Amino acid sequence: MTRLLGLRTVIYHVPDLARATTWYAQATGIEPYFSEPYYVGFNIGGCELGLDPDPESGSAGASGPTAYWGVPDADAAVAHLISVGGTVHQPVRDVGGGIRVAAVLDPFGNVLGVIENPHFKITPA
Repeated sequence: MTRLLGLRTVIYHVPDLARATTWYAQATGIEPYFSEPYYVGFNIGGCELGLDPDPESGSAGASGPTAYWGVPDADAAVAHLISVGGTVHQPVRDVGGGIRVAAVLDPFGNVLGVIENPHFKITPA
């Protein structure tokens, strides 16, 4: 029987890899650990945020599932993402149990979710 081990990688499709690499480095405060013309990977708290420029593998946009990245303060995270060029997709809202979520569109139309969840320990990246 196979069991899930937890989130490992979220891949965002981007039409401009250099611009996306710069944006995500500013948005996360982390430089990529892997950077090639076909893929860029960031280690965000033990999970991979990947950037894929190949139009054959998918396209940028808000049509797929949303990954929510843990943050200690949803309001501060959204404010930061907006300050580096993101736009609000879903404002911060309480979903119960002290959990607060929001979503921002990156400059390429991908949804970047954030979640403030007091039930999970945030490990600094």
